[in-house]
Amino acid sequence: MTWLAAQGLEFAPLFTGLVGGLALFLFGMERMATALKAVAGDRMRDILARLTTNRFAGVATGALATAVIQSSSVTTVLVVGFVTAGLLSLSQAVGVIMGANIGTTITAQVIAFKVAEWALPIIAAGFLLEFVSRRHAPKHWGAGLLGLGLVFYGMNVMGEAMAPLRSYPPFLDGMTTLATPLYGVLAGAAFTALVQSSSATTGIVIVMAGEGLIGLPAGIALILGANVGTCATALLAAIGKPREAVRAAVVHVLFNVAGVALWIGFVEQLAAIVLWMSPADPALTGTERLAAETPRQIANAHTVFNVVNTVLFVGFAPLFARAAERLAPDRPLGDESDVRPRYLDPELLVTPSLALDRTRLEILRLGEEVEAMLRHAVPAVLAGPVDSVQQIEAQDDRADVLHGQIITYLGQISRQPLTELQTEEFRRLMEAANDLESIGDVVSRDMTDLARKRIARNVRVSPQTQEVLRGYAAEAQRALSMAIQAVSQKNEAAAQLVRDMKPAMHEAAAAARRHESMRLVADEPNRLAAYRLETDVLESLSRVFYFARRIARSVLR
Repeated sequence: MTWLAAQGLEFAPLFTGLVGGLALFLFGMERMATALKAVAGDRMRDILARLTTNRFAGVATGALATAVIQSSSVTTVLVVGFVTAGLLSLSQAVGVIMGANIGTTITAQVIAFKVAEWALPIIAAGFLLEFVSRRHAPKHWGAGLLGLGLVFYGMNVMGEAMAPLRSYPPFLDGMTTLATPLYGVLAGAAFTALVQSSSATTGIVIVMAGEGLIGLPAGIALILGANVGTCATALLAAIGKPREAVRAAVVHVLFNVAGVALWIGFVEQLAAIVLWMSPADPALTGTERLAAETPRQIANAHTVFNVVNTVLFVGFAPLFARAAERLAPDRPLGDESDVRPRYLDPELLVTPSLALDRTRLEILRLGEEVEAMLRHAVPAVLAGPVDSVQQIEAQDDRADVLHGQIITYLGQISRQPLTELQTEEFRRLMEAANDLESIGDVVSRDMTDLARKRIARNVRVSPQTQEVLRGYAAEAQRALSMAIQAVSQKNEAAAQLVRDMKPAMHEAAAAARRHESMRLVADEPNRLAAYRLETDVLESLSRVFYFARRIARSVLR
């Protein structure tokens, strides 16, 4: 510090200004992104679902979604959910991920404008709107405006802190070194990996350019490095996630690294293109002209870099998808012995509409477990060995774990501010998860207990009765399957079909009871015990239908 002071540079104001300004910038970006996700989450989900029919539409959709919500990670999370649910192929998702890179360039374009003097009025307006509003939407818009103002104010603080560096030769010499593309890329990548935000790197580069500290070639090199460094964020975010999320992160890495490798030898040519297309200010000279023109040029270079890369590589989306599948292959089946949530992403809790969507997908997983239990339970209780009963109990353990994870996640969602529609959706999903758990209990407790009694008492169910009960069980299974489809896809038609099954199921149950009554007088050993078993099986299956109908009814409510 003493040496810096001897050079005419005060360390403390420089350090606190840079760190404090960066903190304001990052906090503002996070606040703005959170607010925009809350406002636009439902719309962006619907747009992504409708417009990602092919990789080219996916590019435009990914760019639009990311530009609006200012979060490429949320766009990627949504796309991963669609891939996992089978609504999109990984090749189509590659286009959306490429488009998300274009959407992030909007940040650089906005902050390149000279808006520092408007920072405090924007902060004041955003705070006032958030403070006085009682409705959710205006409060979110106020929070977003407040975040934007903090972004601008943080840039202003960093700019003022770095102003003395204009006359500090060692720093200027270092900036000259960054004009060498390789050094600039490495520096930009290292800083971005450290702060976990390419937007922060972009903001600082534009601030430095606005102070006349770096030229266009060095700025371009640093921006290229930021595109590599942000891959660290993607890879860290994918740790512990499903294979689809890991593959999305791998696609992000492959695309960004390939783009930087393509351009690193053509920084001067990119600078020439940007100089040609960017506005000039010939009335100024020297450092003042550099400070006036370079921020916009760097923002334009960022946009050109990502747009051109997407145009060049979008045709190779299937190759990126195959490479990602090869680098992140499916886990061996043994790795899935411990049940983990596949869709319940904590990062989406701040956007309840998206978190509720992911809960619906996890409920689909729970429903599939319960369906499998019921499918195995009917043959087990009618004629199966002890091993088949143990298999059902193991399936119930997995279902119990999934149910607990879903309920915990829903509890975390409930602590967020919810609209009336989101509150109703929350209740619907909570009821569906609990009803599926109840079906699992009917199967794992009641039906397995009946199976053990049949085995212990050596009861035999006649082929005719087995056929009757299997037919009724098949209808109960069909009702359960449609109910799960109804709640996981918001499919009202499937829900209505389940509700309409009630008269037919009552008639089938009555017919089964008449058959059992007629069989009661049959000359067979343990006939009374068999009769009790058969009627108990029928009662258990009727309860399964009751809960399936409850799930369907909640969708229609």
